[in-house]
Order: sequence, then C-alpha cells, then structure tokens
Amino acid sequence: MPTVIVATFETRGLHTEVVSMPTGNRATLRVGDGLVRMSRNRWAPTHWGRSLHMTYLGDAYRLTAINRRAYRLSRQPDAEDPGSVITMRRSGLGSGKRVTVQAAGSRVLPSDVSLAVLFCGVDRAVLTRRGAVRAGFSRIFNFWAEARAGRGIPVT
Repeated sequence: MPTVIVATFETRGLHTEVVSMPTGNRATLRVGDGLVRMSRNRWAPTHWGRSLHMTYLGDAYRLTAINRRAYRLSRQPDAEDPGSVITMRRSGLGSGKRVTVQAAGSRVLPSDVSLAVLFCGVDRAVLTRRGAVRAGFSRIFNFWAEARAGRGIPVT
C-alpha cells in the first residue's frame, strides 16, 4: 500500500444544502497541499466524452464512468511514465456494501489511489447521460421542496 495522502473534495453553491453527496458541479479538489484543476464537457454524448479531466502536479488524469456503479481513473502516459489505470466497482446493499479496487500499470502513485478512493464518496451521476438527467430532475425537485418548506407551505 502506498503512503497516505489526504485528499479533500469541497462543493460550493446553493445546491450543497439539498444534496446527499457532494457533486462535481462547482467543486474544489485538493490532494495534499496541491490544487487539482478539473474540467468536463457536460454536453458530450458518450461516457468517454463526459469524463472528468484533472491535472495534478503535471500529471493528467481522466475519471470515466463505466456504468452506474463502476468508474475508472487513468493517469495519462507521458515521456517519463507509462501511466496507470485504477478501476473501482461498488457492490452490495445496505451494510453489505463493498468496493473493489483494481490497479493496473507498472507504477501506481499514492496520489492515483487517493483520487480514485476519494471519488467513492462523490456523486458521479453526471458522468453518464442518464445520470445527468436524473440528477437534474432530482436537484430541481429538491430545490422546489426546500423553497416551499422554507415558506411554511406544506408539500404534498
């Protein structure tokens, strides 16, 4: 196992009050003392196109959804390093939930593992088209319910 590196994920904005998990919208990601730059194309039609692109200490990463319960974090190869791929899969229900981690590559860095594990606790629904639609409707209706409850209007 690699040495421990602390990674934090912070979400900002109005939607932070109504979501159960932090989302990738307007988020800040830090690994150790360094800031990770993140970007994604929210209008892309494929999982590959909707991937979250990250840059940390000169390394380029791509977080791609495989399906609703699995995702892949890959560090892009460069002249010095062949790169790595970490695949995370969730399984089980309730207290029997498990996460399977599979790493591939000749050199997996501690920051690779930290980033991959961190995204277990982040809502990755927006990385798929279907999940983005579901998350959008959920956010709209949660805002509506919060607004009505804040004014003392019963929600039926």
